[in-house]
Amino acid sequence: MEKRGILYSTGQLDCLAYYSKIFAKIKNFVKDKPIATKTFLPKSEIPFILHRGSKDPLLRIQDLLGIKQSFLKKRYHKKLHEIEDELSEKEKLIWRYFPPRRLIEIHYACNYELPSNKIDRIFIDIDSYKKPEKDYILVIKELLNQIKKDKGLKKLFSFRIKILWTGASIHVYLLLNKSIPASYYEKYFSFHKNTFTSKWAQKITEKLKIQVKAGHERTPGKIILDTSATPPGKLARLPYSLHLSSKGRLNGVSIPLKESDIRPGLFKLRNLTPDKALKY
Repeated sequence: MEKRGILYSTGQLDCLAYYSKIFAKIKNFVKDKPIATKTFLPKSEIPFILHRGSKDPLLRIQDLLGIKQSFLKKRYHKKLHEIEDELSEKEKLIWRYFPPRRLIEIHYACNYELPSNKIDRIFIDIDSYKKPEKDYILVIKELLNQIKKDKGLKKLFSFRIKILWTGASIHVYLLLNKSIPASYYEKYFSFHKNTFTSKWAQKITEKLKIQVKAGHERTPGKIILDTSATPPGKLARLPYSLHLSSKGRLNGVSIPLKESDIRPGLFKLRNLTPDKALKY
């Protein structure tokens, strides 16, 4: 994984220099959902610092559009307290969420922060635990097929599908045409046997003879359909976020995909760099 390029375009590591180029690309996807950032501290006892709207002042994508080069230059070899007097309140908040000289992932409150009681998207993480690419691709394609032909789902609401490569796996979103009660998650999309999620997993297993399960925990030998980031208060990774290992090392980038991108060679996206991601 290359370390230079856009992340060092200001002369030092500054993820905001990269992220400032993608905020306009993702504004229609994020809408008014609060932004969250995970700043990694590899040499600290604390692995990362999480900034989010439930404990910090809210930061939304609208606040991040049009970041000026002059602001990025002020961050070069400076600490926030040294130049606070030169910054607006919004710039101070952005600095706290995106400190320079650190590797940062960018997430968002998928269905708003608590105490929201509505959701406008269903989140599905397809987690492959050491399964071959061939099986993973077959499962994703069949999951999309099951979603599209599910008459019960169509009676519940109308939606469009969005596919996201996270840097290591695939997220599938059902973006709803209108909000529904948050209670629908537990009734229709959690992990008990009567939900759409469990039904899809069972049908995929029967058709493909590949073990698929609705759940959250990784299970050896099975591909997991995980919807647990759907309820209000849960975070999900944003398109174009860096993907960092548990040790804070850059090992991928998140990007939006088309259904036609789900084909052999998918796992080569694990080698994607921030500079190449900007071309998607």
